Amino acid sequence: MAEMKNISIPEGKKLVPPDCGKMAFMGRISFRDPKAPEFYWAGSNVRMRFTGTSVKAALFNKRFYNDMSLGFILDGREGRADFGSPEEYEGEYLIDIAEGLEEGEHEIILFKRQDATHYFSFFGFVIDGNGEVLDAPVLPDRKIECFGDSVSAGAVVEAMDCVASPDPENNGGNFDNAWHSYAAITARNLGAQLHCTAQGGIAVFDNTGYYHAPDYIGMETAYNKLCYFPEGPEGYTDWDLGEYIPSLVIFAVGQNDQHNEAEGDPDITDPAFRRKWKERYKDIIKDLREKYGRPYFVLLLTVLNHGPEWDDALDEIVEELSDERISHLRFTRVGRATPGHPRLSEQYEMASELTAYISRLGDKVWAQ
Repeated sequence: MAEMKNISIPEGKKLVPPDCGKMAFMGRISFRDPKAPEFYWAGSNVRMRFTGTSVKAALFNKRFYNDMSLGFILDGREGRADFGSPEEYEGEYLIDIAEGLEEGEHEIILFKRQDATHYFSFFGFVIDGNGEVLDAPVLPDRKIECFGDSVSAGAVVEAMDCVASPDPENNGGNFDNAWHSYAAITARNLGAQLHCTAQGGIAVFDNTGYYHAPDYIGMETAYNKLCYFPEGPEGYTDWDLGEYIPSLVIFAVGQNDQHNEAEGDPDITDPAFRRKWKERYKDIIKDLREKYGRPYFVLLLTVLNHGPEWDDALDEIVEELSDERISHLRFTRVGRATPGHPRLSEQYEMASELTAYISRLGDKVWAQ
């Protein structure tokens, strides 16, 4: 477990630890050490209300690949907190968020912009010595969970010079931002919490997709995990699916499933593979349905280019599950809007359609 050893609190400031009882957390976060909770999944965040003129974040960061930064929302305005040069991406940090704020009440949300490029242990916020921590922000009663890949995690979303184009070369994670994935936008539109259980490159099966060479990790391994990568502080750790019961589950896996690193690429039009893929997909849905008490499920694939045969397979899954609380949304431009990751405009396009789709289902979605 990470322990704060090398961070000195500046004179006139004080550390507010995460176990103070006045912070609100969202996402699959490990509290095995309540003084240093660990953030693994994209979009996971911590919120605090306080008074004073400054705020910093104290944490330990572990880098695996890519450049990285943290995101924050301070008094409703978004910002980005960088770690420094790539040589400095691992270790303890006291990250400046804001100085010279107006006296009065403020609210900070610190969030993980990226997926498994890194994880971090959060030691707390540092505020003025005479500042006060106010009651914790109240999280919405509505709860959504999104299981997905890089699009759901907001990968390369900020590369606005590449709308409807391939990703920029050597982007190195600088354009990733989970706050602006269609799932996060939809949750905010609907006044709901979100657990973003999404990882770039992931497919349904292990040993397929593009996530994590040399041992490719699929959603069949990750969907019920807290730490879902083997390099974590304890390796893989289980997540208690009863810890967070969503009323609505977005299941957006399938974009990467045409790639099989071990045996050659599978073909969804092949009857044997199609049957195998659909059965494993349904196994995960059935387990979530049982653990979550039959929430509404929306199955979907995104506007990132892919063949229509994958969307057809989702139609078949819905028919075979034969549950009025499971449906399939086809975006207007599903599979044909862009050869690169959806940018801000395309993420907001999907969020607009998904928000409208869920809204048409009515209040029954939220009544469990």
